[in-house]
Amino acid sequence: MISAPPAHMTRDLELEALQHAARWPHTAPSTILVLAGRFLARGRDQDAYVYFRERAEAEPALPLFRALEGQFQVRLASQVSSFERSAWLDEALGKLDRAVDLAPGLPTYIRGVVLTELPANLGMAEAARADLEWVIANPERVPHSFRRGAYRALARAYAELGRLDDSKAALARSGYPSLDSELPTFVTDSWLTLQDGFHFAQPRLVELAPRVYVAQGFDFGDFAFVRTDDSIVAIDAGTTPAHARAALDALRKISDLPIRHVIVTHAHWDHIGGLSAFLEPDTQVIAHAGFAEELRIVNETGVPFRTFFGPDGKQAFELRPDRLVREAETLVLGGTEFSLYPVHGGETSDALLVHLPASGVLFTGDVLMPFLGAPFLPEGSAEGLFETLELIQRLAPRLLVHGHTPLTEQFTVGILPALDAALRELHQQVLEGVRNAQTLVQILARNVLPNVLQSNPAAVMPYLLLRENFVKRVYHQRSGYWKPDGEGIEVFAPDEWAAALTLLAGGRQHAFVESARTLLGRHEDALALRLVELGLHSFPDSQDLLELRQQALQRLRALHQQLNPFKFIVYSEWAQSELTPVE
Repeated sequence: MISAPPAHMTRDLELEALQHAARWPHTAPSTILVLAGRFLARGRDQDAYVYFRERAEAEPALPLFRALEGQFQVRLASQVSSFERSAWLDEALGKLDRAVDLAPGLPTYIRGVVLTELPANLGMAEAARADLEWVIANPERVPHSFRRGAYRALARAYAELGRLDDSKAALARSGYPSLDSELPTFVTDSWLTLQDGFHFAQPRLVELAPRVYVAQGFDFGDFAFVRTDDSIVAIDAGTTPAHARAALDALRKISDLPIRHVIVTHAHWDHIGGLSAFLEPDTQVIAHAGFAEELRIVNETGVPFRTFFGPDGKQAFELRPDRLVREAETLVLGGTEFSLYPVHGGETSDALLVHLPASGVLFTGDVLMPFLGAPFLPEGSAEGLFETLELIQRLAPRLLVHGHTPLTEQFTVGILPALDAALRELHQQVLEGVRNAQTLVQILARNVLPNVLQSNPAAVMPYLLLRENFVKRVYHQRSGYWKPDGEGIEVFAPDEWAAALTLLAGGRQHAFVESARTLLGRHEDALALRLVELGLHSFPDSQDLLELRQQALQRLRALHQQLNPFKFIVYSEWAQSELTPVE
């Protein structure tokens, strides 16, 4: 008999929404995989087993559900009596085998990882090795982001087989520092170092359309080069001159044409910081006429997160355009037509869309950035986002190129009608909540998942990427500094809250430690982090609290790696933890 897990103190709205969406017909595999990752990160093995067992029975044509049922059944084996455990494991592994037989690919990856987590005396290392080497050898069958986990699991299998040199090489390819089982599980191409900042992919120059080259992974943001008959037109420039020069070096292996124009999609640091690397004596810089106001906001707002800006921290950015775009216009540069559309975009008010009518490519910058403005800047507009979505759909481009790699991969032309309709429904729900004096927590708790998304399963993940940030931005723009629940009427410093909690704890450090351990045991990681940090105000030298803080941060990194990269970046910086690239 498996005991029931303790009751949850906080709701995981994303987990609830993903479970609902994964029951819709024709669910996108990405939704199912993110759901499985969310279950893992929240320690909800029993809930996951029950859920995927139900889905496997309801949709036997989707072997991925059966594979995930088997995975979570194996993870529950330690809770089964020793008398029943062998049969329990045999049944779970049989489900994995059937899933792999029906659909080699992701089920093969899942089975390989599961086999490496079994006790060594079961002798599964060789079977795990075969599965994982197959995954590495068949990249077209398994998403690239799973290579990180595949290499790490392969390193574990090699070690168990006594192939220590192979284990060391596989671990290096995974980007993990060790095989420590306490490390978070990452399923992402993203990587982050405290010296070089956050990158969504390994550096690569990709030709997404004829003569259109996009620099991905060189920087936090992506930027592009369009090769015309007589010159290069750059679109954006990344965060630092060093990153921009690295991408330019890759371009120079293809073309030595001069850069005559740089078009800036908006005045954020990760799009203009490397501009000097592209400037030649006769280079013209083109920007939205309203760029100066956005640049003022960027330069005047304090942001304490170094990993967004590189090792030198935040700096003052400069942009001196040679040409300002006030209304839609078309330029012919080197025989290539560029149509420029200034919009009040979702992220900033100085957004500039760049359309290449001949190839059907539309550069959108960050108008669809899932944070509706950087979360630490006073910007962003739902109305601007809707206006821009209307324009994009009227232009009907063949390909959208965004300012960040995952957006180009997920926010495609085909999802826009469903995404637009879903966000408008969400917008109305937020406004209704504000009118009814609901708190932000109450509005978020509505957990709005519009049924229109059923018509386009690929739109589910983009919507969920946007949802929380969209709600917060609209709510804060429509409410005052006194909130309906009394927040803001009186303001207390962390030291003051810490003093009150210390009084409640009877002055005992141990009370903070034990309460935080209990919260972490229930995977209430964000609550645990808040409690530990308040405890450290009263007991700054507590090694127990410092260790618990690190544990909470590591878990929060894993939790947010797929749905909220900004949270992942912030928690990584606070933990002083890196994630190096996967090969």
